[in-house]
Amino acid sequence: MSEPTTTDKYYIPASSHWPIMCCVALFTMFAGLGRWLHELPSGPWVWLCGVALLIVVLFGWFGTVISENLSGVYNEQVGRSFRSGMKLLILSEVVFFAGFFGGYFFIRLWGIPILGGEVHPITNVMLWPDFSAEWPLLTNPDNGRFLGATNLGSPWGVPLANTLLLLASSVTLTFAHRAMEQGHSKILKVGLLVTIVLGVTFLGLQAHEYIDDYERNNLTLNAGIYGSVFYLLTGFHGFHVLVGVIMISTMLGRALKGHFSRPGDHFALEGVAWYWHFVDVVWLLLFLFVYWL
Repeated sequence: MSEPTTTDKYYIPASSHWPIMCCVALFTMFAGLGRWLHELPSGPWVWLCGVALLIVVLFGWFGTVISENLSGVYNEQVGRSFRSGMKLLILSEVVFFAGFFGGYFFIRLWGIPILGGEVHPITNVMLWPDFSAEWPLLTNPDNGRFLGATNLGSPWGVPLANTLLLLASSVTLTFAHRAMEQGHSKILKVGLLVTIVLGVTFLGLQAHEYIDDYERNNLTLNAGIYGSVFYLLTGFHGFHVLVGVIMISTMLGRALKGHFSRPGDHFALEGVAWYWHFVDVVWLLLFLFVYWL
């Protein structure tokens, strides 16, 4: 079988139905999630339909891109476009988490102290005279209606273990990337597999932490602003880790098929590595400001 030849012309893909299907899938998924959070019976089923459609779209869309790449229609100019797109995606994620962290620091540094009367004592006296501003907030202003958490776990247990897992996974993924560039396919596959195992272990430990906090510490979504912020930040990060594990698993599948054997034809793994390292940095910030300080 002859090697595919690349063209010097910029490749313009044909019209595709995948983008509009992706929009429908995301709309269905989030509409179902909204109904689920409002405890409507149809919520979980609508959400599952959206997730199923999104999986179909991802397999079909990325399968098309992989087939086009293997056929040799992409050139260096297309590669630069992919790199620019990935940089913009990561930039959007930076802004996404910056908004969440901004809200977190506003609540912690301004919102809670204002309710505690640090700006003007009348705020505390008129609204909740028995409220004391503290962080983490375990005793809410209306603690009878929104019972706060009874206890918080130590940052030096599961959170520290998860930090070490993600740091180790960045190292193993970097080794895998370097091995691919040097043509060491066996090291590439082992590095990807170890990274996947570390990522799955992280998710398992985080699920264990959630269950423990819910059942033993009453740290729920109804436990006041701290519970809401905690699950919002760590939950969205956990979702990004899950997406990263799926992406790395896809790269392992492609490596097993020998897709990265051509020199310079490895941006897919490079882009996934960028994404994974970004997710690791976000976790370090979460560990520092949410769990520790």
